[in-house]
Amino acid sequence: MKLSNAIKSTLLAPIFGVLALGAASTSAVASTTTATMGVTATVQATCIVSATPMGFGTYISTAASTSTSAITVTCTNSTTYTLGLDAGLNGGTVTTRQMKNGTALLNYALFSDSGRTTNWGNTTGSWVSGTGNGSGQAITVYGQAAAGQYVTPGAYSDSITATVTY
Repeated sequence: MKLSNAIKSTLLAPIFGVLALGAASTSAVASTTTATMGVTATVQATCIVSATPMGFGTYISTAASTSTSAITVTCTNSTTYTLGLDAGLNGGTVTTRQMKNGTALLNYALFSDSGRTTNWGNTTGSWVSGTGNGSGQAITVYGQAAAGQYVTPGAYSDSITATVTY
């Protein structure tokens, strides 16, 4: 009996030793190290533009007809821009734009101020300037079809291109 207890002790002691050593070496080996990772990006200046339609309603030649539209410009923060409006599709100029019905023309003008005194064109001095803030900036366009135009009855239209330069 003593022999078998001695054998058991002899066999179990190395096993427990290995287990204890393994447990000790696991906690002794656990360590950490760190590194930093650089992260970069280049933000490119960008702008987008959208516009609401301008409707003059029913034009009566004895009175001027006025209307407004909103052009929304969204540019990256601190991006400077200019907003110009072209002459339209019907052969007018930026000072005398024209809506068309067949061959008949109805003159109108677009302005950057509510008093309708500052013509809005697409060249230096006639465009509107701004600085982006990352959100949409609504800019009002003021339109007027002058009184005294005795044109053919019907539906007139034109299309204006708004150009943002940044």
